[in-house]
Amino acid sequence: MDNNRPIGIFDSGIGGTSIWAEIHQLLPNEKTIYLADSKNAPYGQKSKAEIIALSIKNTEFLLNLGCKLIVVACNTATTNAIQELREKYNVPFIGIEPAIKPAATHSQTQTIGILATQGTLNSALFNKNVEKFQDTKIIEQVGHGLVPLIEGGAINSLEMTKLLHSYLTPMIDANIDYLVLGCSHYPYLIPQIKKILPSHIHIIDSGEAVARQTQNVLRDKVGFSTLENTKPIFYTNSNPKVLSDILQNKYEIIEKDF
Repeated sequence: MDNNRPIGIFDSGIGGTSIWAEIHQLLPNEKTIYLADSKNAPYGQKSKAEIIALSIKNTEFLLNLGCKLIVVACNTATTNAIQELREKYNVPFIGIEPAIKPAATHSQTQTIGILATQGTLNSALFNKNVEKFQDTKIIEQVGHGLVPLIEGGAINSLEMTKLLHSYLTPMIDANIDYLVLGCSHYPYLIPQIKKILPSHIHIIDSGEAVARQTQNVLRDKVGFSTLENTKPIFYTNSNPKVLSDILQNKYEIIEKDF
C-alpha cells in the first residue's frame, strides 16, 4: 500500500535522532529512514547556498528510497532551505524551528535565551519569528563547537562543560526563565545543561511538536501506515559508531557515501 511507504528524516549528523525518537514513539507503526549527513556537519557555519544544496542531496536520497513524507530534522536546514525544498518536490515537508513562541508566551521575566547555530540565528525565517515578540528580551547565543563535540562522541567531555558554562552563564545573569534549544543536536546536552541552569529555568526543544505535526500531516494528507513492528533504518556517511552509541546500539547502521 502507498500509505506504507516510509517517513524520511534527515539532519546534518546524529542530532536529528532526538526528533526521530519522538516520531517513533508517537507513531510506532510508521517505517522510518533516518539519514545522518555527518560528513558535512555542522551545517551552521555554511552558506545558504551550501545548505540548500546539501538539503536537496539528502532529500533526493530519501525520495529514491520511496519516502512519502520528509522531516527536515535540522533547524539550520529548515530555516535556510525548506521553502526551496517545498517548491522543488511534490511531497510534504515538515521542518523544525526554535520554539520561541511557547517560551515567550510563558516567560514571567520577559527574558528568554536561545542556543542555536549561526545559520539558524542568521536566517530570515528565524528573524521573522523573533520580530513577533517585541515585548520579550531574547538573548541569542551561537553554540560554537557544540555540534562537532557531539558528533565526536564527546558529550560529557570537560571541553563541552566549559563551552556550556560560557554560553549559559550570561543568560542566567540576564534573568532568563526559559532556554530554547535551537538545534536538534542540543537535546543530548540536556543532562549537562541542567547541571548548570538554576532549577526554575525551563528548557524547551521542538521534538514533541515536530512529532505531533508529523502525525497531523499523515492524518490530513498522506495516510497512516498499516504495518506493525516496523524496524527503522539508519544511514550515515561518517562516524557509524557515534550514531550507534547515541541509539544505544539497538539498531543496524548502514554506512554509505552520499
